[in-house]
Order: sequence, then C-alpha cells, then structure tokens
Amino acid sequence: MTQKIICFGETLWDMLPSGHMPGGAPMNVAIHLKYNNYNPLVISRVGSDDLGEALLDFLEKKKISTQCIQISKSHLTGVVKVNLDDKNEITYKIVEPVAWDYIQYEEEVAQIVAQSTVFVYGSLAARSATTRDTLLHYLSKARLKVFDVNLRPPHYNPERIQDLLHFADIVKMNHQELELIMSWLGFTGTEQQQMAHIRQKFNLQIVILTRGENGAAVLTDEGYEQHPGYKVEVEDTIGSGDSFLATYLSNYLQQQPVAECLKKACLVGAYVASCKGATPTYDPQLLDAEFAGNQVFPS
Repeated sequence: MTQKIICFGETLWDMLPSGHMPGGAPMNVAIHLKYNNYNPLVISRVGSDDLGEALLDFLEKKKISTQCIQISKSHLTGVVKVNLDDKNEITYKIVEPVAWDYIQYEEEVAQIVAQSTVFVYGSLAARSATTRDTLLHYLSKARLKVFDVNLRPPHYNPERIQDLLHFADIVKMNHQELELIMSWLGFTGTEQQQMAHIRQKFNLQIVILTRGENGAAVLTDEGYEQHPGYKVEVEDTIGSGDSFLATYLSNYLQQQPVAECLKKACLVGAYVASCKGATPTYDPQLLDAEFAGNQVFPS
C-alpha cells in the first residue's frame, strides 16, 4: 500500500508463564497492518541487550522496518509481567524505567512523520517525560492522528489523557476506558451519548469503542454503527484490540463502508483472542472468506 503509517511507542517482551513473547501495542498494530499489506514504520527504543537484539530480529522476520528504532546503551529493553489468571481480563505489571521510556526526538524522523499518512500512538508511551516530549513534537507534525487509549494503571493521569485526546483525529478505546474518561468529565448518559460527547468535546472525526465479547461500535459523521462481535473460545486477549485497530484502519484507508470496517475488525479481533499471543499469523482475506458468515468460531 502507498500510505505510510507510523506506530509510535513501546516495544517490549510480554513475560508469560509459558515464556516470553514480543509485544507492545504500537508494534502489534504495525504487524497486523503488515498482514493487511501495508508497510508501517515503528518508532521506538530497545536496549543493547539480548532481548533488544531478539526483538529487532523478530521485527525483521515479520518484515517490519527497524530504521526508526533506537538502541539504548543505558537502559534495558522493556518487559511486562503478564497475569493470565483471567483470560478475559489480563493484568500487566509494566517495568520502568526501560529503553522505550527514553525515545529521543530526531529531526530526520520528524520529517518522515510529516510525510506520513497516519500516525498511531497510545497513552503508555506518555508515562515518561522524555518519550512524552518526543511524542508531542511528532504529533505537532503528523497528519491523521490515531489515539489508541490503552490505559494501563498506574501509568496515566486524567490531564495527560485529555491532552492526548486533543491531538487526535481518530480515537479507539474500550468500554471501561470510556466509562472512566466520562467520570473525569462528569458526564453520564447512554454509551452512544458518551461517545457523542467525547467526539464533540475533543473535535474527533471517529470514535471507535470495543466491548470485548460484546463486539464494538463506531461513531462518525455518517452516524452510529455497531456490531455484536464473534463468539470464540478465548485463548488469551493479548493483542486482540491491537489487531482490531489495525484491521479497522486498513479498511478505512481503503474507503470501505463503516459497517464493513467494523465487521472485519471484530472478526480479526475475535480470531486473535482465540489464539496464543498478540500476533498470530493469518491472511485477513482468507479469514474473512472462511468466517465472516458465522458469528461463532469453531472451538
């Protein structure tokens, strides 16, 4: 695809009971975009250690460019301790400080950002002053800005999230994040009314809401659209939301109807939840052809 998409933020290893797996929402989104035939760039930072080397090797195997990934000699590659006791409600202990907390601003990369079509960012990368300042510099140059809210306590505060929302054109969040943000804003109402409020307050083009096993909803200029989702036997939900966002964006950039973007995003998100890890390999077109007519995946 000719569109240039940039994914900014954390690259890390998820430390699972069964071993460690590559992770970090921006990297996951990039890999799922690659499955959809885009060539995304990841802006991040890893340590000059074995885990950093392995992460770069993993990305190269996935055919993701590492040209904008910095290497730190003073901080280790990021790791996250993952608790899988509840497969539907995974908890994370995100170690800090690590390499991606120190992503440095680079003028050459800023020029790439200014020339890109889409810039995807999340809230976790804003937990440290260095990476947050770099992010804000790049956001001032980016065109279409996509904010994947992705709240991970205790690595956020209301003021910072609202600042990041003000930059965004498209926002994706889950139903719990919507409820929390609405509590900060002192607004009550139906889910659709809350989405409309946040869209108006922050001058957003699109608000995308994921609801776990209950599908997803989207609010745009064209109106409100929802999908009930696909019922699956959940293996783990790691990366499910990332695959959803990447699939929605892929179809949005191809100017597919909102309902089609939502359906395909729900399908891929459900499929990833039925697999181990954040980035199982699949062909979106084959997946759509095989399962799109069903609401239930075979277990």
